[in-house]
Amino acid sequence: MKLSIVASILLLSAFLIVNVCIAENGVHTDNIVVILDASGSMKDKFRGDETKSKMDAAKEALQEVLAKIPDGTNIGVLVFSGRNVPNEWVYPLGPKDTNKLIEAINRPEPEGGTPLGRYIRIGANRLLEQRDKQYNYGNYRLLIVTDGEAQDSEKVAKYTPEILNRHLRVDVIGVDMSTDHQLAQEADSYRRADNPGELVAAVSQILAETGGTATDVGGEEAFDDIAPLTTEIASDLIKRITTPASNEAIAIETTSTVPRQPNTPTQPQQPTQQPVQQRDRGGNAPWILIGIVVLVAGYIIFRRMGRH
Repeated sequence: MKLSIVASILLLSAFLIVNVCIAENGVHTDNIVVILDASGSMKDKFRGDETKSKMDAAKEALQEVLAKIPDGTNIGVLVFSGRNVPNEWVYPLGPKDTNKLIEAINRPEPEGGTPLGRYIRIGANRLLEQRDKQYNYGNYRLLIVTDGEAQDSEKVAKYTPEILNRHLRVDVIGVDMSTDHQLAQEADSYRRADNPGELVAAVSQILAETGGTATDVGGEEAFDDIAPLTTEIASDLIKRITTPASNEAIAIETTSTVPRQPNTPTQPQQPTQQPVQQRDRGGNAPWILIGIVVLVAGYIIFRRMGRH
């Protein structure tokens, strides 16, 4: 019994220490990349509601909902096609600044085609780069808002499984489409938006799942969190810590949608994103994870000894 109490205290201490370290190093930040279709058809009005264009409705919906996202969230807005946009990243992935975000969403004007495949790869690779910096903590999602099938549908078919295999969440909103989008069966969620009201509702429903990033935990609540920890749960925790999801960038040319095994030798690839900056913050995170593994393993041993 005493051993169980000691193990609980050790695990609680680790729990609180890790939460403090995570908060201080900003590695539990949620990340959302919005991929906004600014092709020529987005200037058209909704078929059943001609009060505004699809582009205007998309801008208003994103501005309204993203402004309410918790301040600790990283947001990026990536626009494909369009005109008068000097940079495809109208809002590079980073901390939310509501005024700058609203201005950035206002910027694109619809024109051109729908190269969605190319841009889901760009958005996914940026999230993978960020996840690597955050030591795989936090949530990572792509929100795609589009009104037509991709002109590079073969790239969509090629990249989507790789994105999902890397455990990035993909949500898609089909704006006033006559049929469901190619991604309707592949994405984690798909919603139709046939009028401005449905578009606001769709964005709200998807982003409502993005929680806050607060990590303040009281003592009693922390004990409640670790109380149901069984041997199976502890083993699963160790597995998750020691075998994180792959953050390998998605290459332009791929021969298989199955992720490569870690020990399989590969030819070096040209980097597809800017090099990941040297980790000058949070350098103790790997040691913290090792400490968790040791403490959890010790907890399991203590439980088993207590049964004898």
